[in-house]
Amino acid sequence: MNALTAQPIVTVDIVLLTLQENELCAALLQRARPPNEGEWTLPGGFVHIDTDEDALAAATRILRTKAGIDSPYLEQLQTFASRHRDSRGWSVSIAYYALVPAAAASDALKWRPVDSIRSLPFDHRDILRAAVERVRSKTAYSSLPVHLMPPTFTLSELQKVYEALLKTDLDKRGFRRRIEELDVVEPAPAQPTTRGAHRPAQLYRLKRKASNTVAMAERNLSR
Repeated sequence: MNALTAQPIVTVDIVLLTLQENELCAALLQRARPPNEGEWTLPGGFVHIDTDEDALAAATRILRTKAGIDSPYLEQLQTFASRHRDSRGWSVSIAYYALVPAAAASDALKWRPVDSIRSLPFDHRDILRAAVERVRSKTAYSSLPVHLMPPTFTLSELQKVYEALLKTDLDKRGFRRRIEELDVVEPAPAQPTTRGAHRPAQLYRLKRKASNTVAMAERNLSR
């Protein structure tokens, strides 16, 4: 096959992230076939040109079939492409990152703190690093971390997630004002309730239509 007729390998790779014990963790899957058989790497797979409508459909399918997860937040990261990233030939990977609450973690996956991952096959460590930088950057101005939360949560619990991602303490009043500006959470029904031995705490949830408005709110606040 000459260079004019050869086609690149096209895959989708996904950085699946959650919080465990206040640490940002990434999901790894063990490869079942060469190259790098037996090694742990990011969930990924080939684009199915006969059934995948687009790259997002491919990413959604791969997460569901390989990780057993439907992510509440899935966003395209960037494209990684070169003749050197895969030993099988010229390769293009459309990379995504996804966020899930800790309770949604699948038994098929191994979760590792992102800062402890030193090497991965292919260029997956570069993909992981780009995703972590994106998440931490967007956390500074957006509602992105709400997608790491369980179905209901207190604002104090949400603030702790922001602080874990940003690795800094936040002013309580300023944080709550920012969440109010983002307008993506609402009081959960059957309130108030009690958590622990303290006074009743208001529980919140992600607004039902928030996933459609989050991107617009984030763009506005980042200007």
